[in-house]
Amino acid sequence: MSMYKAWNHLKTVTQHRLLVMKGCFRVGLYVQGLLHDLSKYSPSEFLVGAKYWQGDRSPNNAEREDIGYSSAWLHHKGRNKHHYEYWLDYSAHGVEGSCMTPAPMPTRYVIEMFMDRIAACKVYRKDAYTDRAPLEYYLSSKTPPPIHAKTKRQLEFLLNMLADYGEEKTFRYIRTKILHKTRR
Repeated sequence: MSMYKAWNHLKTVTQHRLLVMKGCFRVGLYVQGLLHDLSKYSPSEFLVGAKYWQGDRSPNNAEREDIGYSSAWLHHKGRNKHHYEYWLDYSAHGVEGSCMTPAPMPTRYVIEMFMDRIAACKVYRKDAYTDRAPLEYYLSSKTPPPIHAKTKRQLEFLLNMLADYGEEKTFRYIRTKILHKTRR
């Protein structure tokens, strides 16, 4: 691993965290903003991320292409509740013949996942970012994610609202309508 890649990966991870933190703070999720993705600085995630850093996409995808899976992602998703994969469990009544079934995510983690997607698109798309980019990325998946129906509705509603009305209106809606209800 080169120092160049390590330094740039550190800058990428930190830029991403700061963007998520800023978004979380704007809607009132202060603790989640502060704690977001701290595991990315752990050796098992950071060293792999630095090795596969490219600057225009997640190093986890490059690791998958190289060895067939991402050890950094397996570590990350098991420690960060804002990923829907954290909420997958085994079931005798799995989705579409699978033995895996999604559990609903608490609203605050859905919001953090939404902020995570915005930040990732801003970091990787740079000046080409638009408020439509997180929705387009979500819709570009070849297979639908194994995500609970309620969580899916919440996330898609927010992604569409962002695409149609922008950050200011969407973040205000989250702060005043969604999170305000959960704090009563």
